[in-house]
Amino acid sequence: MLKKTYHILFLLGLFFFPFNEYEGIPVLGEFKTEAGALFLISGFLLLVIESMFTKKISIPYKSIVFKILIVFLLWCIVSTVLNAPSVSTNFFKHTGGVNRFIRQYFALLISSLIFFLFYWNVLIKMELKDILFKIRKVFLYSLIIASIYGFLETLVSFFHIGFLLPVLKLLDYFPFLEVTLHAEGRISSISYEPPFFAIYLITISGWMFSYILTNKGIFKFLPTIAILLLTFFSGSRTGLMVVFFQFVILITILFKERTFRKYIINALSSFMIILSILLVFNGEKIIKAVSEKIESLDFKGNLKKNISNKSRFGMQYASLQVFKENPIIGVGFGQQSYYSRHHYPIWATSNNYEFDLWYKNKNEKSFPPGYNIYTRLLAETGIIGFFIYLTLIFVSISISKKIIKKASAEKRYLGIILLISFSGLYINGLQVDTFRIYGIWLCLAILIRILSEKPNYVSRVNTD
Repeated sequence: MLKKTYHILFLLGLFFFPFNEYEGIPVLGEFKTEAGALFLISGFLLLVIESMFTKKISIPYKSIVFKILIVFLLWCIVSTVLNAPSVSTNFFKHTGGVNRFIRQYFALLISSLIFFLFYWNVLIKMELKDILFKIRKVFLYSLIIASIYGFLETLVSFFHIGFLLPVLKLLDYFPFLEVTLHAEGRISSISYEPPFFAIYLITISGWMFSYILTNKGIFKFLPTIAILLLTFFSGSRTGLMVVFFQFVILITILFKERTFRKYIINALSSFMIILSILLVFNGEKIIKAVSEKIESLDFKGNLKKNISNKSRFGMQYASLQVFKENPIIGVGFGQQSYYSRHHYPIWATSNNYEFDLWYKNKNEKSFPPGYNIYTRLLAETGIIGFFIYLTLIFVSISISKKIIKKASAEKRYLGIILLISFSGLYINGLQVDTFRIYGIWLCLAILIRILSEKPNYVSRVNTD
């Protein structure tokens, strides 16, 4: 009974992970507004209760991927301990360095270990075929809700069809949703803001693209078309580039096989038909939107006039300055902001309300984001921690590519999904500094599950 219940909670957690458009539960900290975390935490607690009765819990400690992960988690502690004198005296935004480390490390553990082990213990009891079809179906259902919301939001916000606003507002009755409209030309659908919605699309894109591989008929192209259209209207520059890159990976893989070449042509033809229909009804609006999206990708040209870009590049620059001063072991996990605030460049802070209102404001309790997981790791864990994390990236992508080349059908499909997902999520790390990215840890668990098909691979650890 417990196993069936936490299996359902696992699937609900995946379905609701992009739903963060509600007030939330403050006690959960960084996860307070993320509905998916509620189900995943509940599922993990049931797993712990089950292990108390069975005295066993599955841990993939033989996996090279898991070993690298554990080394990374340990180094985050070691680098902080080595910086103990400065960590103990750090203070900013009413928060001490030790407190900041505990909170940040706990958030890291929830995503990379607690949720990961929960994923693993569910996946190890599932056949690879079930993993492929069940997880994909859950993501498809969430995409359907996101598409309905996003379609209505686009018509109201982008095309100014105001009479549909009451229809859109009906989605307030859906669990964990509070309808919010953003600036013209941007949608966030089921998520609080466009950037997080883009992360959701990047996370599920590989799963939705895989319908082209496994299904028949014209409907197998619809999930891919939905991903591309939602990414376009989200207004996320990074999301637009990353999803396009993921789509190129898919095209590259498919084009190597003669049987799929016609599908590529059909997909492109379908996209052109939809685009043509949109151009007929509102061509000027579409052309203007495309021009704006292309212009928005010019980061260098927009640096001076775009506040968001100035903040992002300014934060990344400051993190690199911290790294230059502490290149080997960094300044300790979670400690970046205590040091980077002294390195904000004038070109980033000048005429930038974000620094005055949030980042440099001591009364604003929220810490300034680093906007880049890699520059954050360099600053906080030094070249050692950065190298360990890069090793995790290299190993996971390399194994995924090997699975595609040598595996059977289900494994190959999962390998393609993993390669597309890993590529997109790791690139997305260039614009986010959080480890609270569900897709990475889920994909790592699936990767280890595929490898566990080898004899004597799976091990169970006694919990006494």
